[in-house]
Amino acid sequence: MTTYLDIALIITSIALIISVALQSKGVGLGGLTGADTGGSIFTARRGIEKTLFYVTIGLSVVFFILTLTIVIIK
Repeated sequence: MTTYLDIALIITSIALIISVALQSKGVGLGGLTGADTGGSIFTARRGIEKTLFYVTIGLSVVFFILTLTIVIIK
Protein backbone atom coordinates (compact mmCIF):
# COMPACT_ATOMS: atom_id res chain seq x y z
CA MET A 1 0.00 0.00 0.00
CA THR A 2 2.74 2.45 0.92
CA THR A 3 4.56 1.69 -2.32
CA TYR A 4 1.56 2.82 -4.33
CA LEU A 5 1.22 5.96 -2.23
CA ASP A 6 4.92 6.73 -2.70
CA ILE A 7 4.61 6.33 -6.47
CA ALA A 8 1.48 8.52 -6.50
CA LEU A 9 3.33 11.17 -4.47
CA ILE A 10 6.25 11.17 -6.91
CA ILE A 11 3.95 11.50 -9.92
CA THR A 12 1.94 14.25 -8.22
CA SER A 13 5.06 16.19 -7.26
CA ILE A 14 6.45 16.04 -10.82
CA ALA A 15 3.11 17.21 -12.22
CA LEU A 16 2.99 20.02 -9.64
CA ILE A 17 6.48 21.19 -10.58
CA ILE A 18 5.56 21.18 -14.26
CA SER A 19 2.33 23.09 -13.69
CA VAL A 20 4.08 25.77 -11.64
CA ALA A 21 6.82 26.09 -14.26
CA LEU A 22 4.24 26.43 -17.04
CA GLN A 23 2.46 29.23 -15.18
CA SER A 24 5.56 31.40 -15.16
CA LYS A 25 6.44 30.61 -18.79
CA GLY A 26 5.62 34.06 -20.12
CA VAL A 27 7.66 36.05 -17.60
CA GLY A 28 11.09 34.63 -18.37
CA LEU A 29 13.59 33.07 -16.01
CA GLY A 30 13.12 35.82 -13.44
CA GLY A 31 9.61 34.58 -12.76
CA LEU A 32 10.88 31.17 -11.70
CA THR A 33 13.00 32.70 -8.95
CA GLY A 34 10.34 35.16 -7.83
CA ALA A 35 12.04 38.24 -9.23
CA ASP A 36 9.83 41.18 -10.15
CA THR A 37 9.74 41.67 -13.90
CA GLY A 38 8.24 45.15 -13.74
CA GLY A 39 4.92 44.06 -15.22
CA SER A 40 1.52 44.55 -13.74
CA ILE A 41 0.93 42.73 -10.50
CA PHE A 42 -2.73 41.89 -10.96
CA THR A 43 -3.76 40.25 -14.21
CA ALA A 44 -6.95 38.51 -15.21
CA ARG A 45 -6.59 34.80 -15.88
CA ARG A 46 -8.34 33.65 -19.02
CA GLY A 47 -8.64 30.41 -20.90
CA ILE A 48 -5.74 28.01 -20.43
CA GLU A 49 -4.16 30.17 -17.71
CA LYS A 50 -7.28 29.84 -15.58
CA THR A 51 -7.44 26.09 -16.17
CA LEU A 52 -3.75 25.67 -15.36
CA PHE A 53 -4.24 27.73 -12.20
CA TYR A 54 -7.03 25.42 -11.01
CA VAL A 55 -5.02 22.32 -11.96
CA THR A 56 -2.11 23.61 -9.87
CA ILE A 57 -4.40 24.16 -6.88
CA GLY A 58 -5.86 20.67 -7.28
CA LEU A 59 -2.42 19.08 -7.54
CA SER A 60 -1.23 20.89 -4.43
CA VAL A 61 -4.25 19.65 -2.47
CA VAL A 62 -3.65 16.08 -3.68
CA PHE A 63 0.05 16.41 -2.79
CA PHE A 64 -0.83 17.61 0.71
CA ILE A 65 -3.36 14.80 1.28
CA LEU A 66 -0.96 12.14 0.00
CA THR A 67 1.81 13.44 2.22
CA LEU A 68 -0.41 13.39 5.31
CA THR A 69 -1.65 9.92 4.44
CA ILE A 70 1.89 8.56 4.07
CA VAL A 71 2.98 10.12 7.35
CA ILE A 72 -0.04 8.71 9.21
CA ILE A 73 0.42 5.21 7.74
CA LYS A 74 4.13 5.01 8.40
